[in-house]
Amino acid sequence: MTENASSPFQRTVVLGSTSRYRRELLSRLNLPFEMAAPDVDESPHAGESPRDLALRLALAKAHAVAQRFPQAVVIGSDQVADLGGQPLGKPGEHSRAVQQLRQMRGQVVVFQTALAVVCLATGFEQVDIASVKVLFRDLSDSEIENYLQAEKPYDCAGSAKSEGLGIALLESIENDDPTALVGLPLIRTARMLRAAGVKLL
Repeated sequence: MTENASSPFQRTVVLGSTSRYRRELLSRLNLPFEMAAPDVDESPHAGESPRDLALRLALAKAHAVAQRFPQAVVIGSDQVADLGGQPLGKPGEHSRAVQQLRQMRGQVVVFQTALAVVCLATGFEQVDIASVKVLFRDLSDSEIENYLQAEKPYDCAGSAKSEGLGIALLESIENDDPTALVGLPLIRTARMLRAAGVKLL
């Protein structure tokens, strides 16, 4: 546990993820934290909506890591791209990424980024979701291929890496938290960490 000058006790914060994108985002809060792999099966359940899938996985990841760090405040997060009710996850490889982007061109896709904060020691648990509505341009096959060769975003939900060249794929973004599309909604994260007793400022 870490000591804090204005508080006698500050719980360790653990990010239940190995994502470099979430690590970079959480680092913006200037808060010491650890990272741990959640080891959760991310397969959707039959009939499960993308929103419900993201919420379930975020909470499952937080609880999986909290079992190993019961005194810590644990953050779990998951992002699912929602194309007309169809969940699009991480493509994993090139041909799948091409298929995803062809499906999304000219379409509105809602990126559902769910967040859970859990502390077993105090019984704290909160879950929230940030929905980001994205309108994709009517992309040509050559634009899709050029983008994928440049970014190789095979570990990004829906193959869309908006913090890089992926921004050129888009017509518009509608959301209330500019970090949600990257993978961790920091406004909600900060709010929930404060509610869990973590001092940020």
